[in-house]
Amino acid sequence: MPLTLLTSGKNITLKDSQKNTASLRLASISTNIRSHGLENVTYKPIKPFTILRKGNGILFMETTDRMEPPSLVLCSIESAARIYSDRPVVFFMKGLWDIITEEDVHRARKHFPTLLPYKNIYFFPLRLKELFMYTPLMPWYKKVNPKKEKYWSHVISDACRFAMMWKHGGIYMDTDVISIHPIPKDHFAAAESSRITSSSVFGLSPFHNVTWEFMENFVEEYKGWIWGHQGPGVFTRVIKKLCGEIVFSFLVDNTCVNLTYFHPHRFYPILYTSWEQYFEVWKYPPTFTESFGLHLWNYKNKKGITMVPGSNTLVENLYKKYCPFTYGAIVKNKTLYH
Repeated sequence: MPLTLLTSGKNITLKDSQKNTASLRLASISTNIRSHGLENVTYKPIKPFTILRKGNGILFMETTDRMEPPSLVLCSIESAARIYSDRPVVFFMKGLWDIITEEDVHRARKHFPTLLPYKNIYFFPLRLKELFMYTPLMPWYKKVNPKKEKYWSHVISDACRFAMMWKHGGIYMDTDVISIHPIPKDHFAAAESSRITSSSVFGLSPFHNVTWEFMENFVEEYKGWIWGHQGPGVFTRVIKKLCGEIVFSFLVDNTCVNLTYFHPHRFYPILYTSWEQYFEVWKYPPTFTESFGLHLWNYKNKKGITMVPGSNTLVENLYKKYCPFTYGAIVKNKTLYH
């Protein structure tokens, strides 16, 4: 008998290969709640599954051990917290200490003073084995040798976003995406160009069939030595399999297998070949009225060009408008971390 989950008000029927995974996850959540005596207790939750239980969170992650990421990361998270003020915004960090008590939660928040004003931002450690458990990614993770991987930081990031979306649902964003308008759909993928599907931002419900397809494709067609094969490559292959060739006409989005497939302009109004334009002064700055977020192509920024206060560059004006606390701290030369 098929297993049907009700997530975000929608019934989702899982394939046979997914039933045990979903059942184990739900049983784990139920057991944790009972074992901690939380059924009738109201307090600030300190577990990711409680914060993200509605499947509507905004997900970010840091897969290295760094605890002082660049200001663009803080700007991305702050902008999302502003645009999605009624949703939890969660930053998973590999280098973060365990979050067990309310004191741990408060200590994590204080580490990022420019994000402290936003009560909908949460920080949790990124534990890879726990994240990949009960997914198709676990056998791959047990066998792969990070030291032999040419693009390991990118490959592990790709794997994490699929597992996070499978278990938590919501909207995933890379930390170089600045949110400027609310995304009007919950289930979506986005085109990076006419031929490539983006891996930088996507949204699905927990335990969604398409996420399972992403994870299976990641493992079955693994070629981590090829740049982009495990990220945009996975998205592009699966979307093409499910939807065929998608052609855009003007600024019109498409629909496929109950997913909205966004036009490239929604997140990529400036193409990767022109990424430096974000760090230039525009005589007539674009308004981006048709975009939901702006991907700043950080992986192209090999020289580490940053936002400079007083430069009047496009990126400075984006900081001013969409992440004012981060911008204000930089202008005043205040520390971004404690």
